[in-house]
Amino acid sequence: MGDKANAHPGAAGRATAADHPASVRNVVLVGHSGSGKTTLVEALALTAGAVNRAGRVEDGGTVSDYDEIEHRQQRSVQLSLVPVDWDGYKINILDTPGYADFVGELRAGLRAADAALFVVSASDGVDGSTRMVWEECAAVGMPRAIVITHLESARADFDEMTRICAEAFGADDPDAVLPLYLPLHGEQGPDGHAPVTGLIGLLSQRLFDYSSGERKEAEPGAEQLPLIEEARNRLIEGIIAESEDETLMDRYLGGEEIDLKTLVQDLERAVARGTFFPVLAAAPAADGARQGLGTVELLELVTGGFPTPLEREAPTVTTPDGRARQVSACDPDGPLVAEVVKTASDPYVGRVSLVRVFSGTLRPDETVHVSGHGLTDRGHEDHDVDERVGALSAPFGKQQRALTHCIAGDLACVAKLNRAETGDTLSAKDDPLLMEPWQMPDPLLPLAIQAHSKADEDKLSQGLGRLVAEDPTMRLEQNPNTHQVVLWCLGEAHADVALERLRNRYGVQVDVIPYKVSLRETFADKAAGRGRHVKQSGGHGQYAICEIEVEPLPNGSGIEFVDKVVGGAVPRQFIPSVEKGVRAQAARGVAAGHPLIDIRITLLDGKAHSVDSSDAAFQTAGALALREAASDARIHLLEPVAEVTVMVGDDYVGAVMSDLSGRRGRVVGTEQAGGGRTLVRAEVPEIEIGRYAVDLRSLSHGTARFSRSYARHEPMPPQIAERIREQARDAS
Repeated sequence: MGDKANAHPGAAGRATAADHPASVRNVVLVGHSGSGKTTLVEALALTAGAVNRAGRVEDGGTVSDYDEIEHRQQRSVQLSLVPVDWDGYKINILDTPGYADFVGELRAGLRAADAALFVVSASDGVDGSTRMVWEECAAVGMPRAIVITHLESARADFDEMTRICAEAFGADDPDAVLPLYLPLHGEQGPDGHAPVTGLIGLLSQRLFDYSSGERKEAEPGAEQLPLIEEARNRLIEGIIAESEDETLMDRYLGGEEIDLKTLVQDLERAVARGTFFPVLAAAPAADGARQGLGTVELLELVTGGFPTPLEREAPTVTTPDGRARQVSACDPDGPLVAEVVKTASDPYVGRVSLVRVFSGTLRPDETVHVSGHGLTDRGHEDHDVDERVGALSAPFGKQQRALTHCIAGDLACVAKLNRAETGDTLSAKDDPLLMEPWQMPDPLLPLAIQAHSKADEDKLSQGLGRLVAEDPTMRLEQNPNTHQVVLWCLGEAHADVALERLRNRYGVQVDVIPYKVSLRETFADKAAGRGRHVKQSGGHGQYAICEIEVEPLPNGSGIEFVDKVVGGAVPRQFIPSVEKGVRAQAARGVAAGHPLIDIRITLLDGKAHSVDSSDAAFQTAGALALREAASDARIHLLEPVAEVTVMVGDDYVGAVMSDLSGRRGRVVGTEQAGGGRTLVRAEVPEIEIGRYAVDLRSLSHGTARFSRSYARHEPMPPQIAERIREQARDAS
């Protein structure tokens, strides 16, 4: 790592196709919005020689400031890949969005990576969302490291932030979260702030000076060594505690000086196993400088301490029909198993898929099999087709550099996979395989839309199809009850981006309309109705009379139709006509235009004419009879009630329960979930939680999550029901 005695940059530059998995490192950057992830990616690319100045591609041309700002904004809400070469290794850096609304992009990054770098701002600290992602990584044993940014801030305190990180991330073992370097400060400015100009390695006790814009190694002064002694001893003890050599601690406590090479090797093993989490510091390069502070150390940590793709367990793989298949972990010569971790549309080259290859080797222009689990509830197909792979490339700013192949463990962009969507598996056409899907968050914020014009209506279906193909966290619903087109999103920012992409990328202008909840109606008590449809207008007339009785049934019973006609008052051939008529009227509703449910309709009597009676006449009479029964009865307006489960920190339990009560919710139970969190279960009317995804995030400062599922329909409070009836009358 960067603390090795003779560390040096080595070969650097633009990444090319890797030839062996051992030379690949896949690392995902995680952190809240504003923590400095994208700036850090640019600093690492600059140090590696992939760009000639931060944010600019070394292509001999220039990029306008406006284009650069727009490009950075796009990167802030989507997963992006920046591959670089460093010291003979190819490093695939995956930059993820910091906004909670784009957690799907974050999950894709975690799926594609083998290790995670948590970026923490020295001025902002650790937020709840970042802690939750840390726990996700811990659950699967993903190796992690922490980098502290924004050290140039006047209130930045590296030691204090390291302590905060140990508390936030080292709940089980705070001594597993320790710094590898301490920052060196220059002279204090007029504001009393001393800028960080270098680092001192705690293991090697070497000084790395960045004040000139390039990393220079030197001997520390005699006055500096005592300042690092305590931190150095604690780091050595932390490394030895994680060592596989059980005699090392006894030797160290016995006064033996442990060899630096042994300490570095044990450190690298502990980091790769995911049992030790080093803390580093980084800052972007100043204008004209070639290297940002701490970037060399970070690149050496990635290449020396993070695991190779060979160390990742083989994914769970089946055939498309569900039969288990064993696949060797990361074998370039094995059967092809690759996964689409991101799908994007380019206005010039069409659909571009970011693919992680887990087994085998992917090559341009070959035909592969595309398998998908299908997310029919989210508007995705269950794929099982063959497709021809287009060009393979590695992204470089806004450009794509052609690749000749992509081996197991590496990532590449694939052009012209027109059917493949995010989460789909690519395999050999004669040996189709399917990877186990990764968990996607459930979109819980509804966005009801309609085409702005007739021209937009013609393009809407195709635009929505492309939109959900890119983003499996988005669900497309065409509600048969409310007749609304609804995009279910993760939050307001997610919804805003969806609308912007529809407008600018697919040329579809839509209007956002109020979201409707699927209400129902039912009879509160027994009622009777008589339907009389008698007309004579020359020739055959229309004649049908029927008498019915309606009574309420228990919740979930649906609609029952019972025939109790005696003596042939209604001929047998017209009884199905009456049933058809009352069911059609029930679907249209009788009070506020919502479907009737949970009733029994009994046909008691009626009259027919030998010439003028018909199927259509008795359908009409049945509908009239139900409407008359409703006119003399109390009709309950029913609203859907959801079972809501909220996982929330103990500090916010009271606020969450109070908020749920204010939404006419009933808290049915709470239970401790560990880690200072509580699971709250409640039943809440769906009409009250349309924006709960947004409101809960605000209420809990982004630390709570919830899920919902339909429970039942139950009567609305009379005052709310009457207001909805009035709105229905006004609309008609």
